[in-house]
Amino acid sequence: MSDKCCDTNKSVENDQACCNTNMKDLTSNTNCCSNDHANKIEEKKEVKQTCCNVTKEEYRQSKVDINRTVFSTDKESLDKFEYLIHGMDCPSCALTIEKGLNRLKAVREVKVNYNTAKLHVLVHRNSAFEIENQVKQLGFTIEALTKNKNLQTYNIEGMDCGSCAKSIENHLNTISSVKSVSVNFSTGKMKLDHENSVDEIISEVAKIGFKATLQTKGNTSQTPKKNNEFGSIIVSGVLIALGFIGSYTDISPMMSTFLYAFAMVLSGYKPVKSAFYSIRSRSLDMNVLMSVAAIGAALIGEWLEGATVVWLFALGTTLQNKSIEHTRNSIRNLMDLAPAEAWVRVGETLTKKPVEDISIDEIIIVKPGDKIPLDGEIIVGESSVNQAPITGESIPVDKNIGDSVYAGSINENGSIEIKVTKLVEDTTIAKIIHLVEEAQEQKAPTQAFVDKFASIYTPVVFILALLVMIIPPLLTLGSWGEWFYKGLELLVVACPCALVISTPVAIVSAIGNAARNGVLIKGGTFLETAGSINAIAFDKTGTLTEGKPAVTEIKPYNMTDNELLSIALTLEEHSSHPIAKTIVNYVKEKGISSKKGDLYKSIVGKGVQATVEGNVYYAGNLKLFEDMNIALDHVKKDVESIQNLGRTVVIIGTKHDIKGLISVSDTIRKTTVHALNSLKQIGVKQVVMLTGDNDGTARLISKEANINRYFSELLPEDKVSVIKQLQNEGLKVAMVGDGINDAPALATADLGIAMGGAGTDTAMETADIVLMADNLEKLPHTMKLSRKALTIIKQNIWFSLIIKFIALALIFPGWLTLWLAVLSDTGAAIIVILNALRLLKVKQ
Repeated sequence: MSDKCCDTNKSVENDQACCNTNMKDLTSNTNCCSNDHANKIEEKKEVKQTCCNVTKEEYRQSKVDINRTVFSTDKESLDKFEYLIHGMDCPSCALTIEKGLNRLKAVREVKVNYNTAKLHVLVHRNSAFEIENQVKQLGFTIEALTKNKNLQTYNIEGMDCGSCAKSIENHLNTISSVKSVSVNFSTGKMKLDHENSVDEIISEVAKIGFKATLQTKGNTSQTPKKNNEFGSIIVSGVLIALGFIGSYTDISPMMSTFLYAFAMVLSGYKPVKSAFYSIRSRSLDMNVLMSVAAIGAALIGEWLEGATVVWLFALGTTLQNKSIEHTRNSIRNLMDLAPAEAWVRVGETLTKKPVEDISIDEIIIVKPGDKIPLDGEIIVGESSVNQAPITGESIPVDKNIGDSVYAGSINENGSIEIKVTKLVEDTTIAKIIHLVEEAQEQKAPTQAFVDKFASIYTPVVFILALLVMIIPPLLTLGSWGEWFYKGLELLVVACPCALVISTPVAIVSAIGNAARNGVLIKGGTFLETAGSINAIAFDKTGTLTEGKPAVTEIKPYNMTDNELLSIALTLEEHSSHPIAKTIVNYVKEKGISSKKGDLYKSIVGKGVQATVEGNVYYAGNLKLFEDMNIALDHVKKDVESIQNLGRTVVIIGTKHDIKGLISVSDTIRKTTVHALNSLKQIGVKQVVMLTGDNDGTARLISKEANINRYFSELLPEDKVSVIKQLQNEGLKVAMVGDGINDAPALATADLGIAMGGAGTDTAMETADIVLMADNLEKLPHTMKLSRKALTIIKQNIWFSLIIKFIALALIFPGWLTLWLAVLSDTGAAIIVILNALRLLKVKQ
């Protein structure tokens, strides 16, 4: 039985639960974990139930076969779903999920089985999204096993801000054949569970002024077609100008009014139509506010004001739409990386096929200069492959037979044949796109706060506008027309578009920028967290260092380097030990051949022996030669000095004397020092190294890498303690590791960053941020981008609020006009969008 606690080597047998805790411990509710996934949930999500803090009764209950659970199906309004849950460490995690879901009103019955990692839930209709969101909030990953054939994804065009998305949701929720709907403004996508036809959904969305197109398997995103919005805006602008000029000439006032009215119809048709359906769906959005303001201006005879309001609003929203498309294009560009067709070899012939029709193990041919269409393994040929679209690495990587290649990367030279290993929907680039889209759909804390503020602000100001229109005239404080006009101004100022749009555009832009540079940020929450990090802890092996040993020194006694290496090659080439393989590869790269040897023998825990040209030679550690009673005084000093540098020593010799020493060590990555120095330059106060190696090795690496602090001889649970220690010192801590072995520390840190995500599904699922390349080059860019995003979000929010309050202050003295009120809102929205778009241009 493993003596580790809730790590990857878990076991559950008979009366023993996760962490190998006996039932006595379980009954007393002993918490056996120093850290685990559920502890992270408790700290970050305020869930009181902790993993491994499970009683005997609860544990046995968690092992009940799910097939024994009988769901009630007495009501037609109930749906049964099955999900696969990722991230549970022990049975108590299953109980945590059950308790979390039982708090939802829509949930009738729920059962989570830890052994099978499955969730079975019976819920009222239209509640599937609630289930998935709640599980994600608890800190777990959820995958639907019950395929919903009615669940479709649509691309939506024409949304100006979050209130438009809410209007679409409210309108479609009034349709009986729509079971559930979720619209995301940031990505321009709508997920819809419906029983009516696609054409009906598209028609319903068109009614409220938006365009919907169904997303298909081969077309996950569409570039919006050019329309004639600017044409109608230009015509209406000309009509307003003619009417204004006519008011200063002999043209009849009626003609000027007609020109203004015609301009209002041209520019205001779409917003008024959208406002009508928004009111029907009980939604108070910007179209309602602007339409009421324009119509109200016309009713009191302010035709020029009304026409100008509608024209400015139409112009502003069109410019906003054009600007926001730049952020969405960051994902569309990723989707265009992989070609839609590939050359497939069938026998001796080549056939061009759509990538959707290509199966695993089929052979595809990629010519020089072409993009690789699917993930696979090279079986014929060699080439340099530009993997920048996946990993962000600017230098092409040499690929030979047996190496993996990724869809979307570019074959620089040399024709290669590739055996397909993943279907088009499972390729690394497809997973990146999926993760980025999911990240962009998640609300960051700041965005959630702004949305909540806007949901309160808008109706409050709307009611205030109505009171301003009615109460002052009743109190004889002015004319009805005067206060009605001020009320209309308040309606326009009530539109929170600039404020609501300030955060999501910045987040989408930053996440898109990161994805193009080989970094996956899994949501706005993690983007904001990264921006506030002031301490980063690194695992040593495989993160700061190469993770594989290399020969660092050769010290022969009474022979040449080549002679010593030739004997070492002869001894080690039959061994499977990692250090032996390192020496063998090093010698072969030098072009040195082995000697004639036989009678190979492995000496457990000490080394190897072989007869080389009639003499018995040994290769091993100091203990091996001490047992032979050889004089080692002069050798021990050399061995100790090498070991003090954190290196491993292999001694080569016979029973009579020592022939030489070969030292091997894990070398620091070439990019490490530069990356760590860059982190310090952008404001990271503490760079910390965590390692299980001895103090000598840790001290050497920390000095070479310019580390602030290091902690050596750590077990996995000790790394968790160090992370907590740093947090108790008031630091905001990120942990960088490989995403698998460092899982407890990654979970405990404020931010978990995994390296080498390309081709590693676990790394992509484990951490909050994934560096697709297997080095630290992209980490400084990620931190810089996150800090820049935080700054821009704050700038946008303050700018939006200040403009709003200035506009409100100018209403009552009579200094604000309707067209200025519209300009303050749409102008501010355009400015915050353009400010956020700067994040797309941030470079390393």
